[in-house]
Amino acid sequence: MTDEMLDETQARVSNKANNTEIICDLKFHLYNLIPGGFEEKRVQFYAAEITLGLQHLHKEHIIYRDLKPENILLDDYGHVRISDLGLAVELRDNEPIKGCVGTVGYMAPEVIKNERYSYGVDWWGLGCLIYEMIEGKAPFRQRKEKIKREEVERRVREDQEKYSDKFSESARTICRGLLHKEPGLRLGCRRVGKQEEGAEELKSHPFFLQGDVNRLTPPFCPDPRAVYAKDVLDIEQFSTVKGVRLDATDNQFYGKFSTGSVSIPWQNEV
Repeated sequence: MTDEMLDETQARVSNKANNTEIICDLKFHLYNLIPGGFEEKRVQFYAAEITLGLQHLHKEHIIYRDLKPENILLDDYGHVRISDLGLAVELRDNEPIKGCVGTVGYMAPEVIKNERYSYGVDWWGLGCLIYEMIEGKAPFRQRKEKIKREEVERRVREDQEKYSDKFSESARTICRGLLHKEPGLRLGCRRVGKQEEGAEELKSHPFFLQGDVNRLTPPFCPDPRAVYAKDVLDIEQFSTVKGVRLDATDNQFYGKFSTGSVSIPWQNEV
């Protein structure tokens, strides 16, 4: 895929609607504003819009390969924007590829095992994301659990994810379908010869049948006046004042306010 093609696709997927502003990402909401998981109706909305975004990519024969909460942004209308196509790759002639890329805990078993893979790795990532939005933690590691990469990958390959009573029957079945370790049996991958059309299989799942996935109403609209970040490091990539250099007078002035309640990175950014 050329840089021009990737930039064009990223513009369509990340910012398809005009006159919108990116406000925050799902990770901050999931772990700072609503710890413990979202209500299912909200998860259905986000999952439906992500599915439509992946459907667009797959129709262009592009695999996203890095689905995770921090890459899912919300605009000021509450709609989803899939961001960061740095690991996206084009499938030439729809031929499966190899390459162990992605984020630990979200990579599909076939990626970890360095096998050839196709669009199914994105549906696995969606399964991880739906599970995490409901449960409040990823399917193969506890929140804040300090664990080696090798152990996470072993769990992905060998362990069966567990479901609490937070999951409805339809939520449980869609996660189990998306997190099937055999890609050929995974939800979204069962259309032999037409795997790029896997989104249609998902749309007919009971989890999404409560309404038209193309006409769902956002369950939450971020406040454009609010700061959805713990510190400046969370929003560094969106900063419009990068590169400001503080002189000795500035450092002396801001040094008076280094109390610990306001982090040094915030002071330097200001």
